[in-house]
Amino acid sequence: VLDTLSTASKSVNCRFEKRFFVFDGPGDLGEMAADLDDDGEQTVSINEYLESIEEEELEADLVLGGDEGDECTYSKGYMKRQAIFSCLTCTPEGNAGICTACCLSCHDGHEVLELWTKRNFRCDCGNSKFREFSCKLSPNKDVENVENSYNHNFKGLYCTCNRPYPDPDLQEQEEMIQCCMCEDWFHEEHISLGSPNEIPRDEEGEPLYEDFICKACSAVCSFLTLYPKTIRATGKQPVASVATGKDKSVLEDIPPKDEPGKLDNDVCSDTVQNNLVADMNHDSVSDDKKFVVGESSQNNDSSSLSQSIANSNGTCILGVDWMAASIDSESRPLFLSKNWRDVLCRCDKCLDMYKQKHISYLLDKEDSIAEYEKTAKQKREEKLQKREGAELNFFNNLGHIEKMEILNGIADFKDEFRSFLGSVDPSKAITAADVNQIFENLKNKRRR
Repeated sequence: VLDTLSTASKSVNCRFEKRFFVFDGPGDLGEMAADLDDDGEQTVSINEYLESIEEEELEADLVLGGDEGDECTYSKGYMKRQAIFSCLTCTPEGNAGICTACCLSCHDGHEVLELWTKRNFRCDCGNSKFREFSCKLSPNKDVENVENSYNHNFKGLYCTCNRPYPDPDLQEQEEMIQCCMCEDWFHEEHISLGSPNEIPRDEEGEPLYEDFICKACSAVCSFLTLYPKTIRATGKQPVASVATGKDKSVLEDIPPKDEPGKLDNDVCSDTVQNNLVADMNHDSVSDDKKFVVGESSQNNDSSSLSQSIANSNGTCILGVDWMAASIDSESRPLFLSKNWRDVLCRCDKCLDMYKQKHISYLLDKEDSIAEYEKTAKQKREEKLQKREGAELNFFNNLGHIEKMEILNGIADFKDEFRSFLGSVDPSKAITAADVNQIFENLKNKRRR
């Protein structure tokens, strides 16, 4: 039906009253709205409406990671990343999280908060935090998920200002950015930058960074300041080549050599750079391939190459004892460029350090939001292809009479809709009453 609407509208300049459709679900025409604001100026074209539906479906799939919400994820254990919700009706203290399926099946009609995604989380629905409430999908659960981590987001509060989102005291909601470590959300004006203009964006306002680390979390990963500053995103995305190609420079923005032993928050020492360059010239990367820090995270070639660089030998690519190095003690928020995780050192010493700090997830590519959304898009494509195949199989398995009834029904709808478009005034909006009349005419025709 939606395809028919899209095709028919291309030849007619018609517009609909905004919010005139009411959908029971994505892609379902559902029922028509009966009581709408009689406001002819708030209109939307059919193509615009169909595009908005497609965008909403894609956004939902990206948030849910392609999860169909048909089974509780508890049996999968502590998942690397999944969409999590907090039910304030059942746990007003905000100390529990539930998966998509439980949100839909067990907490329908409750006050539920969408928390986007959380790492290393296991569904709490029905455990001891819910008292007498039992999970309908997976009732046999441990009393508590001891490895789960909770913050004030589960109470509907965010940022250092500890305010809700949307904020009822603000007429215009401010944009927020999520820290990739603590996973809290921060208002741009509260992330301790001199100005929101310092946030790396292109001319159209799109982010030029892959991950953000808040001021508090940056103290935990102060060792990042020992890496070349090209892992940090700036107003203009860095494109620093660290490769063996003859026409590529190695580590652009190399600091002056007048203080070779000094390390600060903006530059790395010659020792660090020389060791990193030497490591990149190792035999494992001598095939003239190129790795560019800051390129798209979708570039699998550069990603796999950087992995081999970081794992090429047991020597620390930093080449310094970062515990004893002179690091700027003042923590500050960090904006990190694309593929920054791929250049992190994976020597035994650094691996032990990540473990002690409980940040080993930084080495896991599947932990990143970019990878999570990439997987969601793949699942979406597979789902759409499967849906089309199922519909075709369903139709092919019908008898001849059933097939003819369906085809005649589609033809009747097209004829009725084209007839309506031919009689409508293009300067006027199509109302809910008009659409109801179309379907009423179809019903009457079917009775005859």
